[in-house]
Amino acid sequence: MGERLRDKVAIVTGAGTVPAPEGYDPVGNGRAAAITYASEGARVLAVDLNGPSADETRRLIEAEGGTCSAFEADVTVSDDCHSMVAQAIRLFGQVDILHNNVGIVPRNPGGILDADEKDWDLVMNVNVKSIFHTSRAVIPHMVACKRGVILTVSSLAAVRHGDPKMFIYTVSKAAVNSLTLSLAVEMADKGVRVNCIMPGMIDSPTIYHELLRFYGNDPERMRTERSQRIPMKRMGLPWDVARAALFLACDDAQYITGQILGVDGGLLALGG
Repeated sequence: MGERLRDKVAIVTGAGTVPAPEGYDPVGNGRAAAITYASEGARVLAVDLNGPSADETRRLIEAEGGTCSAFEADVTVSDDCHSMVAQAIRLFGQVDILHNNVGIVPRNPGGILDADEKDWDLVMNVNVKSIFHTSRAVIPHMVACKRGVILTVSSLAAVRHGDPKMFIYTVSKAAVNSLTLSLAVEMADKGVRVNCIMPGMIDSPTIYHELLRFYGNDPERMRTERSQRIPMKRMGLPWDVARAALFLACDDAQYITGQILGVDGGLLALGG
């Protein structure tokens, strides 16, 4: 166990994981963040819409000697977000880190003329409004304590617009970037830091559920084609995203706010 987050309390939303393909680590970005925070001494509230999956994250953390409690919540609902923060304070007495990891892609991807209005509303609600709700729930506590860290998880799609099928998703993640910067400026003199992690192509369980259809339902083709597009010639892992989050959440980053950190194997360096 490390100590970079000793005496800290972290709420991680989206801390469960969708089922992984056979032979793959059943750890997505949210679960990896929760486990990594706990491994560095944080007490963690693992939050997910899927309660049993959040509880599995708790079990994994406790098996390694960490401290975690699971909480089932829909972070698109304001009352659930306030209950989530209240639970963390009730259990642990404080909240130092809010890690926003919830996100989805459209059910029917397409460009602006193909996009479905219901998909637009759903993706914006989950990807953007959830952060609005969680932040509003936790900020009064953080401001009162004059300390806190809020992390958002965006996507490289926010700044690279090469796939018209991902129109709604791209716009939603661009909004997450903008929300992060606006909130960082507002909170800068109140002791609350706000930063964003912008993952590139990550080999997480989620892609096998949401993106495999774009590759003829062929996992090997998906892994190969995605890896070949990356300068490092391999996809990242959820642990890569988690380690970046750990740095931004700990006191090593105490003078860093309003930043959007790409974790992408060099994709951003390719431009457009």
